[in-house]
Amino acid sequence: MCLAGINLAVVVIDERGRLTIPSELRVRDTKATLIPAGSFMIIIPLPTRPIEASGGWLQTKLSRKELKSLAERQARKDAVKRAKRRKQL
Repeated sequence: MCLAGINLAVVVIDERGRLTIPSELRVRDTKATLIPAGSFMIIIPLPTRPIEASGGWLQTKLSRKELKSLAERQARKDAVKRAKRRKQL
């Protein structure tokens, strides 16, 4: 199916939670991140070498270890904020 020049596909998720991406979308042998977004999901294929792929648009002077630490710290803050909002803390 094509809508405004964008390839779309309807997929079936089996009883084990697996889905098959149609071959016309040309997504093969890769990892992807799955983002739940309410009543739908967003699938973003990940590059096999993310550091090199991001080199042109992600400029930073931080090391990979520092970036990971920063991301984990922010994720903890977000989780606490979300838990407080849900009155779980």
